Amino acid sequence: MTITLVLVIAMAVLFSCGVYLLLERSLTRMLLGFLLLGNALNLLLLIMSGAAGRPPIGKSAEGITDPLPQAFALTAIVITFAVSAFLLALIHRSWKLSRADEVEVDEADAAIGKDRDDLADEDPEIDTDPEAAQREEASR
Repeated sequence: MTITLVLVIAMAVLFSCGVYLLLERSLTRMLLGFLLLGNALNLLLLIMSGAAGRPPIGKSAEGITDPLPQAFALTAIVITFAVSAFLLALIHRSWKLSRADEVEVDEADAAIGKDRDDLADEDPEIDTDPEAAQREEASR
């Protein structure tokens, strides 16, 4: 099998769509994004394995296909299946408890982040000028 530009473009589209869906707030879209990333990874492994060769059965070692990328692809398929089953269970549980599929913003985490930003603005000890720190060390 020769590596074509079509496979590379298909892999890039799968990766970009998967990342876009992972950045959504809906758990179902996150699951679909993860599945797209898993399929893109399998396609990447197929592309990177090189041209097809003969099966590793026979007396000579010429032109034999390397089985390692195929083993990686099988491992990636199993890991993707396991994580997607776990995510599907989380989505089902979230739907049963709150009848919502959206990931909500945690108010406490947002408040902590805001407090840290405000503290950095008010604290005179925090110096944002890196040259001032170097001058201070040189003066010691």
